[in-house]
Amino acid sequence: MTDPTSSALPEASVQLYSLATAFSADMHGSLERLAAIGLKNVEAFDFVRRPAEIRSALDATGLASPTGHAPLLSDELWTPDGSIPTPAPEVVFEAAAAIGMTTVIDPFVEPERWRTEDGVADIAERLNRAADVASTFGLTVGYHNHAQEFVASFDGVTAYERFLSLTDERVEIELDLFWALTGGQDLPALVKRIGSRLVAVHVKDGVVPATNPWAPGEGSFASDSLDQRHPGAGDVPLAESLRAGTGIRFAVIEYDHAPGDVFEDVAAGYAFLRDGGFVA
Repeated sequence: MTDPTSSALPEASVQLYSLATAFSADMHGSLERLAAIGLKNVEAFDFVRRPAEIRSALDATGLASPTGHAPLLSDELWTPDGSIPTPAPEVVFEAAAAIGMTTVIDPFVEPERWRTEDGVADIAERLNRAADVASTFGLTVGYHNHAQEFVASFDGVTAYERFLSLTDERVEIELDLFWALTGGQDLPALVKRIGSRLVAVHVKDGVVPATNPWAPGEGSFASDSLDQRHPGAGDVPLAESLRAGTGIRFAVIEYDHAPGDVFEDVAAGYAFLRDGGFVA
């Protein structure tokens, strides 16, 4: 159990997807505002096409991006302009290394692929192979969940935990606490089961949907339908989950749908982590 007085407390970070519009419009200004809040780390997204620009803005504002999100496990990447082939892993890792990352995390795999044992095995095999390539760049890889990973079970084991058993120990895990709770998980217990592989958590709160939006028959999901709230003001047992970790390095603030001014919302998330003694 993490001791709030320990020197091994996680560092605070923020997933830049939370402020995607503001960040793309004014990268330097957005990072300056995050630094003014007190943050020292961010988690980059959509970085493969603009590594030099992101690195320059990070250096200018004194921030770092030790982790980042990029697709590693899908053949196609959805964009507002249509689907495009996913960049080769070497391209992703070269961009990550240029920014100064240590871990590249795949943020989403389609729900259908989590519904069969073969699908889960394929996901795990791809991530294990990606780990081999990443190591040649001095990087590690990881996976970030939503709730589709908890729909199917095989012999009483969720697809997510089957995935954990099939991936190499060097594959790191980033647990999105809001989405795992949406998937019906006992969060502190899951955190303990993942153990030392759990290197980051997404600190996110709100009213958890009554049903898993990625379960069969639920239709399409839109993030603006979520009732997300400042950490500590919703359904997610964030404090208990953070204390259950044994090796969490980053507590990453994220909003899929920010409830108000996103910078004020991020500041509230940071205050929760700082004032609760959950981050260094």
